Amino acid sequence: MKPWQLKVLVANIVAQSGIVVTGAIVRLTSSGLGCPTWPDCVDGSITPTSNQTQTWHKYIEFGNRMLTFVLVVVAILTIVAMRNQRRSLRRMSIATLVGIFAQALLGGVTVLTGLNPLVVAAHFLLSIGLIAVAVSLHWRAHEDSDGIAQPLVAKPIYVANRVQTWLALVIIVIGTLVTGTGPHAGDSANISRLPFDPRMISWFHSDIVVLFIGLSVGILVALLATSVAPRIRRAAWIVISVSLGQGLIGYIQYFTGLPWVLVAGHVLGSVLLWISVLRLRLACVERTA
Repeated sequence: MKPWQLKVLVANIVAQSGIVVTGAIVRLTSSGLGCPTWPDCVDGSITPTSNQTQTWHKYIEFGNRMLTFVLVVVAILTIVAMRNQRRSLRRMSIATLVGIFAQALLGGVTVLTGLNPLVVAAHFLLSIGLIAVAVSLHWRAHEDSDGIAQPLVAKPIYVANRVQTWLALVIIVIGTLVTGTGPHAGDSANISRLPFDPRMISWFHSDIVVLFIGLSVGILVALLATSVAPRIRRAAWIVISVSLGQGLIGYIQYFTGLPWVLVAGHVLGSVLLWISVLRLRLACVERTA
């Protein structure tokens, strides 16, 4: 595969990750209803107007909407880059574009439902799915076959790694519930919140994180004790490093009253954690013809 094609796939990962962070900034700056209608920003205008009661919030929300077009361009370039590649790669590139349009529609539902926390969570989780597709596409573009995935690690490690991946997803899902109960509702209006006790759901989330870190350490120890490719150990070290950093940010933001800058960093950390876990999962197998 040519270098420009691989660069497009990297750009796809960056774009899918970036829209998550900018979306979080929209929520954390209370700009979620800066454009109160959809697909228009305000009734009768697709762009912000001077007559809107929303001040600078409308520009943040509108700017985030415009980033969708950047994602579309990158997705089209991804399809072009994969047009002569294996069927699986072509399908994943097309799925990326379809997912972006689904994301745009779900974004509209988010606005029209007044930032319902469950819809906001679904909006975020769809991006997590698109990131998974982007990471898998980039990784598998380096492979030569679409054959059956054969483990490159001992079976107990392989099973533990699968559990680790699902546990990471559980952490992300519970994280959206924590967000849905917290103070950053996405707008200064009276936005509905989930009926959970914020402290209890936060500590439940942190308990799952501790379990995840413990499992990740166990996987790393097992990898160091067995004969595996260096890239697998590196991927495991990255998971541990990102997990510890993410956990540290999580605890600091909790005990400092959830300042929005730290929360934004935590969202970025969740994306990086998800990517690192996926890359470890992909590194533990090899597809042969």
